[in-house]
Amino acid sequence: MSFNTVKKIFLYIFMTILALGMLIPFFWMVSTSLKDGNNVFEFPPKWIPNPIKWSNYAEVWEVVPFAAFALNSFLLALCVTCGQVLTSAFAAFSFARLNWWGRDKVFFAYLATMMIPSAVTMIPLFLLLRYLGWIDSYKAIIIPGIFSAYGTFMLRQFFMGLPTELEDAARIDGCNLWEIFWNVTIPLSKPALATLSIFTFLGNWRNFQWPLIVLQTSEKMTLPVGLAYFMGEHSTKWNLLMAGSLMSIVPLVAIFLIGQRFFVKGIQLGGVKG
Repeated sequence: MSFNTVKKIFLYIFMTILALGMLIPFFWMVSTSLKDGNNVFEFPPKWIPNPIKWSNYAEVWEVVPFAAFALNSFLLALCVTCGQVLTSAFAAFSFARLNWWGRDKVFFAYLATMMIPSAVTMIPLFLLLRYLGWIDSYKAIIIPGIFSAYGTFMLRQFFMGLPTELEDAARIDGCNLWEIFWNVTIPLSKPALATLSIFTFLGNWRNFQWPLIVLQTSEKMTLPVGLAYFMGEHSTKWNLLMAGSLMSIVPLVAIFLIGQRFFVKGIQLGGVKG
């Protein structure tokens, strides 16, 4: 047996152990979601509950308006995703394909905003939204969320890798700038657009901090904020919290599996251009 073969075997064993270690929290979540509240912290811990309480999942829907919270999260994530993909595509096309004075300087200045921690802009943004009267409204989440320096950067890198000959051929056929963008660039950029859509939707679906700050009415709460109702001042219903958390990640896994082909292709193509 050669040295390279032995090296690969040990590498596969190490990566398998590492993967199993990363799955332990997920297994604990599933196990806890099926336990009685009094058996969550029993020692030694039991990975297979006895008895198994499937009723915890039904109880989640009864204790909190889970369906309303999930619908709020879905609509907000969908609106932010559509808006962010649209604005990022427009900005990326301008930075990648249009020649105007100061283009690169403006791009690097826009990109530099990624270096600013969110905690620095949180209070000024909150004060601005309060001045506009947007607190406790979905506009406070959607409008700031549709602009993304990261999305612009990723799509710009992808657009710069597209052959310019296709745009020249479209101009010869009489296409204007809008037609080139919509009929040439966008169809060729489906992998990158799908990747950005997945990233944006997943990030907004599990967003907790900003909705907690700007939303005050319980009927408008998102799913991550709504699950916090299981965490009381003196006690936490861990079995119900884990059941609700497990149900909340099902749409994320489904979306990733559906868009996995575009996701992987977009990462491969968009990460090496420019």
